[in-house]
Amino acid sequence: GIHSITDGKIYVDGYDVAKQPVEAKLRIGYVSDNHAVYEKLTGREYINYIADLYMVPQKERDERLEKYAAMFKLTHAIDREIKGYSHGMKQKISIMGALIHNPKVFILDEPMVGLDPYTANQVKEFFKQHSKAGNLVLFSSHNLDVVEKLCNRCYIIDQGKILEEINIAEFKKGDRDLESYFLSITKRVAR
Repeated sequence: GIHSITDGKIYVDGYDVAKQPVEAKLRIGYVSDNHAVYEKLTGREYINYIADLYMVPQKERDERLEKYAAMFKLTHAIDREIKGYSHGMKQKISIMGALIHNPKVFILDEPMVGLDPYTANQVKEFFKQHSKAGNLVLFSSHNLDVVEKLCNRCYIIDQGKILEEINIAEFKKGDRDLESYFLSITKRVAR
C-alpha cells in the first residue's frame, strides 16, 4: 500500500489488493528485518495491540499468545517492556505479532538473524506446518543452505532483479548446491 500498483494485478487469498486492500492486508503477516516494535509496551501489550488491529477474538489471541510464547521461550519475558529485550527476543516478538492473526500469507525479511538454534528450528518447523496447511511462507535470506532445506521454490535476485526461479526438488536432482549456483549465475567469485 505504500507504492501504487503500476502494472498487473496482485491478489492475496483471492482479494484484489487494489480494490480490496484491507481484506488483502488482513491475510498477510509481515516481519521486517529491523524489529519495528513499540518498545515501551510489554510483549503481551504489543501482541494484544496487533491482535486488535487484525480483529482477533480474545479467546483465539490468548490461546495463540500462550502457544507462541511457550514455543519461542518468551513466557518469562512476555510481561516485561520490549525495550529490555535482546535482539533475538525482539525478533521472536515480531514473529509472534505477525502470526497472531493466523495469516494465509506470511512474509519475512531475514527471519533467522538473531535467533538462537532452538528458536530457529522452531521457526523452520512452523514454516513447514504453515505451508502444509495451505498457506504461503515467503522469506528473503542470504543463508542459502536454509533456503535449500526449507523451500519448494526460490528466486535468485541480484541487484533487485529476478534472475531465475528454481524448483528446489528439481534442482537437487542435479547434484548442485545453491550457493555455488548463485555465485555462478550472478558472475560473482567466492573469495
